[in-house]
Amino acid sequence: MRLIRTRAFTIVEMLVVIGIIGVLVGIAVPSLRSVRMESKNAGCLSNLRQQFTALESYRSSLRGQPLPMCEFLPVATDDGPEGGLPLMLADYVDPQSEIWYCPADGDPSNRLVGTSYNYLPGLLRYTPEIQLQVIQTLLALPPSTSEGARARTRTELEARLVTAFIQNDERRVFPLLLDSQDRHPGTRNPRNGVYIDGSATAVRDADLEDVDGGDGYGGG
Repeated sequence: MRLIRTRAFTIVEMLVVIGIIGVLVGIAVPSLRSVRMESKNAGCLSNLRQQFTALESYRSSLRGQPLPMCEFLPVATDDGPEGGLPLMLADYVDPQSEIWYCPADGDPSNRLVGTSYNYLPGLLRYTPEIQLQVIQTLLALPPSTSEGARARTRTELEARLVTAFIQNDERRVFPLLLDSQDRHPGTRNPRNGVYIDGSATAVRDADLEDVDGGDGYGGG
């Protein structure tokens, strides 16, 4: 009777194969993670450019008026987000559009406020330099001026002053919109922004420190 010899892996060969697979997985997983992070970063930058386009459409429709003046972040209410840039630009982009959410944003609370991004002019309006000029203007109004007229004067003046301030920002310290949190670790900088010239890019860490001493522009 003739014996049929079969070929099988030895334990050593199996261990070698498993080791090679482990090495390949160890190489591939970080690479895939990096690709995913870069993809989310690119999506975030695309969102910011689209928001800027809507912002410019708003200004163009009003014949080059100053930047819109609203809260730097909407307020979450039982009836949905209230205030903020998404609602102000509702005629140009759906407030519920995904462009308002960073692809890397996994915080459900930002869905409640309606955006992953801060609108910096809405924060700059409260700087002492701007509010001093606003107060001086309001004090110069006739005593008979209605509260509604005073509120409109305040908003219009804040918009003009903030727009001039950002347009004169030669160092490009102040973006118009930016991630409300650091969401892009592993990329060049963890937070993205879009500037008055329409360029969307990573915000430098030094610029974050220039604004408020290193705590960022506020969280959301």
